[in-house]
Amino acid sequence: MILVIFDIDFETYNEGGQYISFLLTPSTVCLAVPLYKQSQILIKHLDAILLSILSGCLAGMICVVLLCILLGASDVLLLSMLPKSITTAIAMGISQLIHGNATMTVGIVIMTGIFGAMIAKSILRIFHIHHPIAVGLACGNSAHAIGTAKALEFGEIEGAMSSLSIVVAGILTVFLAPLVASLL
Repeated sequence: MILVIFDIDFETYNEGGQYISFLLTPSTVCLAVPLYKQSQILIKHLDAILLSILSGCLAGMICVVLLCILLGASDVLLLSMLPKSITTAIAMGISQLIHGNATMTVGIVIMTGIFGAMIAKSILRIFHIHHPIAVGLACGNSAHAIGTAKALEFGEIEGAMSSLSIVVAGILTVFLAPLVASLL
């Protein structure tokens, strides 16, 4: 939509977007360091962590489907929004796989991350979520890398769990998004 409003052709946008994608991949890998430091906590709470991430992925996709149906959105928009809560690189691939629009997906993923990071502290306060593992999983599962940057502001455990959430949510979404798309 921004490209249309400001009359920017896709090639120009894509040239600049390549640099952002190039920088996102190593920054995501760097998030593994806090996760390694918190491996004992991860092992201790593994079942709850995996269930939480799976629930978050499913809830996000169900909300997208219901919202798109309620608002009468096009199938392409719905399919482009399904992978909204994972890293850009993985989301683009999934979007293409399920016949969404990868360009739209990039914008949606970025907006999801920014919005999620902006409201994280308020949402956590409103719902009285204080446990460091829950805080980290919520930030990573809902707002991916940008949410993880926010989770790191809360603490090292939060950042580690958010990093884990990014990886696991990405893997789960690779399987869940095509399944959900095939049911539509």
